[in-house]
Amino acid sequence: MQHRTEAKIEPNGTIILRGLPFPEGDKVIVVITTRCSKNTQTTSYPLRGLPVEYKHPFEPVAENDWEALA
Repeated sequence: MQHRTEAKIEPNGTIILRGLPFPEGDKVIVVITTRCSKNTQTTSYPLRGLPVEYKHPFEPVAENDWEALA
């Protein structure tokens, strides 16, 4: 049986879990992971939110790559 819950780390470094659906005395495995914060999500997109500058916004791009223009 699996159960998922969230808890905050207490100031003294402990976690308190209440209302678990397991009988007293059962042995369980505890896996602790951090919830993704905004800072960790932005590492996948390091340029997100940075200003964009267009040097020649109205100039054609890769005009020589088009076969129809030849």
